[in-house]
Amino acid sequence: MTRPGLSQFQDMAQDALNTLPAPFRDAAQEVVIQIVDWPSQDMLDDLEIADPLDLTGLYEGIPLTKKSVWDQPYGPDVIWLFRRPILAEWHDRGNIGLPRLVAHVLVHELAHHFGWSDDDIAQIDRWWE
Repeated sequence: MTRPGLSQFQDMAQDALNTLPAPFRDAAQEVVIQIVDWPSQDMLDDLEIADPLDLTGLYEGIPLTKKSVWDQPYGPDVIWLFRRPILAEWHDRGNIGLPRLVAHVLVHELAHHFGWSDDDIAQIDRWWE
């Protein structure tokens, strides 16, 4: 079986964004989605994560609930999705489709951007149903 590449992951992430409810979907378009194979060593070190397979996604930015008009813009907020750790989790789980797992990781990273509570996340991501 051929493992989906970076462009297929980008397509899955975009499909997930397109299914968000309109208010969230519109605001999520402001976030840059980056798909790479692995997290950088700096990312792992900053989060004190030893095994790169333990990090499937990462949000870099200032949550909307904490942004101020006084903040100096430093660039767009970014969500990183890490292809190889996601593929490893998908393989290990064996009971979920890859697009659904990509959507799950993306929604949880968007939660950091929006400042969502667990209840908010449950309304968007029906992971546990």
